Amino acid sequence: MADLPRLTTLAVDYSEHEQYMRNYRAHGTARALALDNRGPIRFDKQANLAPEIIDAYTHYGFFIFEGLLDTDELTDLDADLIDILKHAPAASDSTLDAKARPAIGVDCKGGTFTWVKPLSDPRGGTDVSCGRHPVKMFEPKPPDDAPEQVIQLLFGALQFSDAFLRLYAHPDLLTATANINGKDFTPFNEAIFIKQPRLGGTVSWHQDGWTHWHKPDADEHTHGFNFMAQLYGCNAENGLWIVPGSHRKKADIAGMVASAGSERIAGAVPLVCRPGDVAMTCRQVVHGSFANTSADWRVTFNFGFHRRASVRNVRSGGVHSAAAFYDDAYIHERSRLIGYGIDARRQHFPDETPYIYEPLAHDMQSYRWTAQTRTSLKDYNLKDLGI
Repeated sequence: MADLPRLTTLAVDYSEHEQYMRNYRAHGTARALALDNRGPIRFDKQANLAPEIIDAYTHYGFFIFEGLLDTDELTDLDADLIDILKHAPAASDSTLDAKARPAIGVDCKGGTFTWVKPLSDPRGGTDVSCGRHPVKMFEPKPPDDAPEQVIQLLFGALQFSDAFLRLYAHPDLLTATANINGKDFTPFNEAIFIKQPRLGGTVSWHQDGWTHWHKPDADEHTHGFNFMAQLYGCNAENGLWIVPGSHRKKADIAGMVASAGSERIAGAVPLVCRPGDVAMTCRQVVHGSFANTSADWRVTFNFGFHRRASVRNVRSGGVHSAAAFYDDAYIHERSRLIGYGIDARRQHFPDETPYIYEPLAHDMQSYRWTAQTRTSLKDYNLKDLGI
């Protein structure tokens, strides 16, 4: 989409920019905490998500489920994250980890680790991902001892973390998914988003969906949503920012930035979460994140779902995986991750009632989580369902 307008950031000195940002963060945080879209996950007697949660999510485009993950689950996720980082490539062009051992993910055909220059905005103002990041964000100067590149994303993360696979099948989250997308919902993709202290890069303002905006029956749920489970919490300095209510139509992001006079879009709010909070965020909402100049890590376990009607017999644009036609066989193959996740969680949490995923319910015995099935997950994300 080369015809989209491209904006460059204002030529301001970093210290002056930081003063502006402190004010922007303070006002954004106050607005975020004043919204009525956070609280514990709640269901009625029919196992339907509480109507006030659905109403708030539909109105704002996001809802924060507070305290959903307990300490034990967070500990498991933290251990897997540390193990992944220990065995990650030592550099973007390396096949070895920092201890010269074979690194994980380097033999995968599907995308795995994504690297960025510290505090940079690699996508803003480019044609990458169908040109959906039209604005170049401000790039603070990295620390003098910063590495040339840092890991920012791990795609296909379920093949590297049993704890994440179990989280993927959390029964409360899958029940909420069925309430929003129908009981025949489908996967989207899964990733671990890593914003390292004083190094994490920018993700410029964008909306995720691109295939269905022109369709007459498109609504606020057409392009699906993401769950964003926060391992260490997040705030205005290191977390995602959202423009509430911007998910109902295709937004003129370049115009919003031009109107604001900078990338500090008016009315945006940050996700403010504690460890274990899980945000449900519509992919259509205008969102982005600033460079992480704070001293705190932000790690988000990100996993999304779609309505089956939104992906069935649709040809993708090749943003999240290679361009493909999503027929029933393709969707069924990708949905096996839900079956494996349910069984992995059942084994680890035997006192918990597992979620029943209707599209696989007749054949759940085929989705037993074992060491052998773990091996079969390699490159599963080649069949992500991106729309």
